[in-house]
Amino acid sequence: MWIDTHCHLDAAEFDADRDDVVARARAAGVGQIVIPAVAVANFERVRELAHRHRLAYALGIHPMCTDHAGAGDLASLRDALARHAGDPRLVAVGEIGLDHFVAGLDHDRQAEMFAAQLALAAEFGLPVLLHVRRAVDTVLAHLRRQPVPGGFAHAFNGSEQQAGAFVDLGFRLGFGGAVTFERALRIRRVGRALAPGAIVMETDSPDIPPQWRYRTVEAREAGATMRNEPAELARIGAELAALRGEPVEALAAATTANAVASLPRLAGLIAEDGDG
Repeated sequence: MWIDTHCHLDAAEFDADRDDVVARARAAGVGQIVIPAVAVANFERVRELAHRHRLAYALGIHPMCTDHAGAGDLASLRDALARHAGDPRLVAVGEIGLDHFVAGLDHDRQAEMFAAQLALAAEFGLPVLLHVRRAVDTVLAHLRRQPVPGGFAHAFNGSEQQAGAFVDLGFRLGFGGAVTFERALRIRRVGRALAPGAIVMETDSPDIPPQWRYRTVEAREAGATMRNEPAELARIGAELAALRGEPVEALAAATTANAVASLPRLAGLIAEDGDG
């Protein structure tokens, strides 16, 4: 079994066939999917989808949404975490973090919102789903100042040394479609080097497609789509297993165990689905 630890199932790209997307994922061996929120506006949507499809969800404010968020949004997040504290499908605070890649974003506002959301995660005893782009060391500094109950560094693209720093703080690192590209030298090097206990799998659907779903600019201009979906996780996992020189079954078992260890509420959801 695989667990997709990061899938934006609420995205408009899935509006036409969302039920089929979930069915294809299950047929491909994906036993659980985590749907992170990105803003107050989609808190209820991700929760509703998680309950409808027997999946998991997280609530948080994405760093790319923080320019238009403030104290009221943080209050709404705290209220939602309190109201749904007993919901077994609420497994984390996320997607939160820092994005220093996209031009024009207010880094100070991101840092303020990130620190506040880490404090909420600590208050409610929840792990976090981290967005980290060109801000690895700064995110690590925040985590050292405000300890939280672990979680994942989503779509990890740092160095081996930075990977080790996350692991030392109790975090695991998310790998998805990017690792299938031969030119992604650093991601592939880290993916080879990490201990089995440090890895979780994700798709970031509908984004970060694997190599076989990539389309050229010309093809996209002609109408081709690169939409990723959680059913691709098994093949992505097979590519990573081959890169690491280990049986795919071993990687599936290890990454599933890692996801459950980092997001403990997943254990109950998996048991519930198994009983059903």
